[in-house]
Amino acid sequence: MVKIPFMKDYLRLVRYQNLIVVALTQYAIRWGVIDPMLSAASTNLPNAEFHLQLGAFQFFLLVLSTICLTAAGYVINDYFDTRTDFFNRPGKVLVGTKIPRRQAMVIHILLSFVGVVLGFYISFHIGIPLLGFIFLIISGMLYFYSTTYKRQFLIGNLLVAIMTALVPLMVILFELPELNKEYGNVLVSYNTDLMYIFYWVLGFSVFAFLTNFIREIVKDMEDFEGDRIYGRNSIPVVLGVKNAKIIVNVLIIITLFLLLFVYFRFLADPITLIYFSLFLFLPFLFLSFKTMKAKNKSDYHLVGNGLKIIMLAGVIYAFVARFIIQTQIL
Repeated sequence: MVKIPFMKDYLRLVRYQNLIVVALTQYAIRWGVIDPMLSAASTNLPNAEFHLQLGAFQFFLLVLSTICLTAAGYVINDYFDTRTDFFNRPGKVLVGTKIPRRQAMVIHILLSFVGVVLGFYISFHIGIPLLGFIFLIISGMLYFYSTTYKRQFLIGNLLVAIMTALVPLMVILFELPELNKEYGNVLVSYNTDLMYIFYWVLGFSVFAFLTNFIREIVKDMEDFEGDRIYGRNSIPVVLGVKNAKIIVNVLIIITLFLLLFVYFRFLADPITLIYFSLFLFLPFLFLSFKTMKAKNKSDYHLVGNGLKIIMLAGVIYAFVARFIIQTQIL
């Protein structure tokens, strides 16, 4: 018998903590990276004055669209994941226990509809309607992830990681066209462009992709027994838990190498070194060790939560970057 749902049940259903991080990520990219870089460009180019072009309200709608699509993805995932969730985490199942299945589907449809409509509105606002199809594709991919791709080897993990990487990337995708439209003549006269801002944001996206990809594999190791019983072809099920651990550690090494490359090639300031060492390098090494030693669900859950903290630290670095850019350390 389905109990009457409370507001906290709906908030848990859409993973409100994760939605807060999504919103924080997009605002961090806007105010921590793009805005100070435009100010720095104004300083470096005489008689040029660069400002954010996507209005505050339009940007809020972009964030809201992203949040709606993300929440819709969580809802539909829980809708189709009830059986395995009863095995893997029985105390946390909401759909079919506290929230009726039909109601969950209605919530998914409404959230998807709002997210896609807002996405098309912003796309028309900046004069590039085709960008609206990104939101439609994301909505469809999240649905098919829950129904099909999640059960396929590697595809589901990659899809979730790509969706996570799109969160910061969407900010510059909708800001850069407006900047080029407004300041195109100025940029041409100085024989320059603003693509370096895009590459900065792309760096955050690559970091988001790798850390989320690692976390997806760790989650699959945590859910190994349930996935094996219900026929899911996750990496641990297909290749074995030992090989999955090796893959996680290889991905951690790749991530650390890329961070070191970016630091020595483009940054090399003391604040970034301290921040990377304390909040990225050392935690990654600790989680690498814990992954190799992990034996049960609680061990993998600890690693997964640690990766969440690292991902949050990656987002917060955007504000550290703002300080560095403003003080002209970089």
